Amino acid sequence: MVSRSPAWKIAADLPDPELPVVTIADLGILRDVTEDDQGRVHVQITPTYSGCPAMEAISEDVVEALLSAGYQRVDVEFVLAPAWTTDWMTEEAKAKLAAYGVAPPGPRGDGPVAVPLSVRCPQCGSLDTRESSRFGSTACKSLWVCRSCREPFDHFKAL
Repeated sequence: MVSRSPAWKIAADLPDPELPVVTIADLGILRDVTEDDQGRVHVQITPTYSGCPAMEAISEDVVEALLSAGYQRVDVEFVLAPAWTTDWMTEEAKAKLAAYGVAPPGPRGDGPVAVPLSVRCPQCGSLDTRESSRFGSTACKSLWVCRSCREPFDHFKAL
């Protein structure tokens, strides 16, 4: 097991502002946290997609949490390469999303991004679903409807 710094643990526990059931570490967007003996912290995060509006809120949350914990200076760097992929999400994150009512992504793989014909409904488990809109409550999710229980739900796209 990799030993993480106290600053890493503070940042890692911050919830995603759009999906508060998962942390930024669960999503795999927290890339690195370094700290020195003078109370300075440098945090690297990667957006789920270019232009993600949640990144500013995440950056502010990271800075606020670390300053509140007594660190003297915190900078947040957005790392764009390599690009984030849903393959970086933990299995725990996918389980939390499903329990929250958001269908988690499947594996991305190395080829072109697949467009699923069906997604398991997080409400009733049925595969008798249809995509209602390619974009859901955020650009990284699509809107689906279950034909069995008739409930709408978001599906986190495999990116």
